[in-house]
Amino acid sequence: MLAAAASTLAPRLKRITIRKPIIENIVFKLHYQMTVTMLIAFVILVCAREYFGEHIRCMSDNAIPQRVIENYCFFMATFTIVRHYNESLLEGEFLPHPGVGPILESDETLNHTYYQWVPFVLFIQAICFYIPHSIWKKKEGGRIHALVQGLQYASLALENDDMKVGTMDVPSKKTINERIDIIRKDIILRLKITRTWSVWLVSMELLNFLHVMFQIWLINKFLNGHFIGLGPRVLSYRDWEHRIADPLETVFPKVTKCVFHKFGPSGSIQQHDALCVMALNIIHEKIYSVLWFWLLFLFIASFLAIVWRAITYFAYRRSLRFNQVLLKRANVGKFEPINVIRVVNGCQFGDWLFLYYLAKNMEGIIFQQLLVTLAKELQASEIPSNGVGNEEPGADDPVLMDTVNYDDETLPLQEKKSS
Repeated sequence: MLAAAASTLAPRLKRITIRKPIIENIVFKLHYQMTVTMLIAFVILVCAREYFGEHIRCMSDNAIPQRVIENYCFFMATFTIVRHYNESLLEGEFLPHPGVGPILESDETLNHTYYQWVPFVLFIQAICFYIPHSIWKKKEGGRIHALVQGLQYASLALENDDMKVGTMDVPSKKTINERIDIIRKDIILRLKITRTWSVWLVSMELLNFLHVMFQIWLINKFLNGHFIGLGPRVLSYRDWEHRIADPLETVFPKVTKCVFHKFGPSGSIQQHDALCVMALNIIHEKIYSVLWFWLLFLFIASFLAIVWRAITYFAYRRSLRFNQVLLKRANVGKFEPINVIRVVNGCQFGDWLFLYYLAKNMEGIIFQQLLVTLAKELQASEIPSNGVGNEEPGADDPVLMDTVNYDDETLPLQEKKSS
């Protein structure tokens, strides 16, 4: 019988894909997936010298070896002259390049040193964007995964015994009921401690928002105050044939000046001008233009995510319709209004948020069954939702199912067996 059932289930199992547990929203994923991937790609692009040439190429008189002047100008920075950003002089061929020309003692210069640090800064930024997710993953401790583990094929449970079809384990109805009972006990026995799960989630969402603002400020300092207004200047500029008016030219000049001093034969100080071609600035300007628009989008998305979290905090207890719509969006199960009301009334926001993510990770019929049992349990036990409990992690009643070094609030619990 089991073999026949297995052959019947095999085609249906192939159509089911196992996904990782969902423990954060899409905006959170934009921070540690999309942004980190983008920044790492930028690092690789900047370091791909074989496609774009050296970082800097300088030419000077023959008195100084080219390698020496290039190394010096790369380490000591280059500059451009403000008064030589003049379109009429450039068109009249009085200047060779924007910002490049004879220098006077009274001239204001723009020093360019960022290009030495671009790959390092981008890599550090990638690490910074991943840190909130790393903290959250550690604090979450695999709790959602441990609770829903083994229920992926719950909708295929047809027999009274567990089955193995290929490499996939199909639980029996008895196993499913046991798993639901474990989840119910975990939520009921640890109702107050479960809230730390939600506290950490909301804290990391807020940290993501603050971190985006910090990164915008950091890049603006890195580019000497030119980053904040970069996007509007790029959007407002239309005539790209006039290089002087190009908003990117002053921030990412393609040709710069460098001055090298050395002693002459008689001991006097000699000054040597060098003209340096900044090949990678054509890549840097594209990178930071893309980053400007991406960080603006990420800032808006993160702000809206915080606003949405605030809305859920104030609305989850005030609107049955709100709860039904959100649960329907998270799970395809059908929920009786009375059960939703009972569960919501027995929970605080942290518990409700934890249940919402459980709904995202469980099949409809299983979460529906869990909601029914929770509603009955909460109504019967009348667990206070507003009092301040004295529970502490590591209490004597519940213990971890597995002997692993996690905090008590990270994995499903079961009652101690009497010795």
